[in-house]
Amino acid sequence: MRSMRNPSYILLVLLFFTGLSHAQGAADAVYTYAPERSTGGTGRFYMGRETSGVMGHQAADWLERPQRTHEEMPDEVVANMNLRPTDVVADIGAGSGYFTFRMAAQVPEGKVLAVDIQPEMLAMIEERKSAEDVVNVEGILGEIDNTNLPPNSVDVALLVDAYHEFSHPREMLESIFNALKPGGRLILVEYRAEDDSVPIRPLHKMTQDQVKLEMSVFDLQFEETLDFLPWQHMMIFSKQ
Repeated sequence: MRSMRNPSYILLVLLFFTGLSHAQGAADAVYTYAPERSTGGTGRFYMGRETSGVMGHQAADWLERPQRTHEEMPDEVVANMNLRPTDVVADIGAGSGYFTFRMAAQVPEGKVLAVDIQPEMLAMIEERKSAEDVVNVEGILGEIDNTNLPPNSVDVALLVDAYHEFSHPREMLESIFNALKPGGRLILVEYRAEDDSVPIRPLHKMTQDQVKLEMSVFDLQFEETLDFLPWQHMMIFSKQ
């Protein structure tokens, strides 16, 4: 073992922890904090928006509720993604796989990368893969600031009611951007904050303007918003 008294070793250790400190400082500079958090919020703000808390795996049954088929029209969402049979699609914040398996059926020569930070959610996806003999779904355990997707590996990334819950939206968006192939598309489905009649807590909704503002940090070109859903925006961006 290298001696702890070795000056070169000590210098390397100091440089390592100094680098960590600078990295943490840079991350903190991106966010602001409120002395008190809103109901369901984190007290952590990004570009003027308070991030919401994350829905735990204990609420997975809510993701599979029967009403969701007409509230969120998942089959219509997937149809409007215009997927090609060979596409590699990332379902980020995949949860129980509600959209994952719908997309898998549309990319028989490609695959769906189901990303979630909760191992329990990925375990549910694995159980369904086995039960339904689905071979083109791959679970990926993400982190709060990293999707752990390989660079330039994804044709389309889908985030359904997930982006607003990211505690580190800047870092996560950078990770998604790096994972997209040139010309790849990022599709966000978020509840409409412009509409007070949408029966969702305020921190779980986003305006189009706020989404566009946050996407503008990276070279993501706004393409269009599809508003055929009862309560949500379906916003499409492309990597330039």
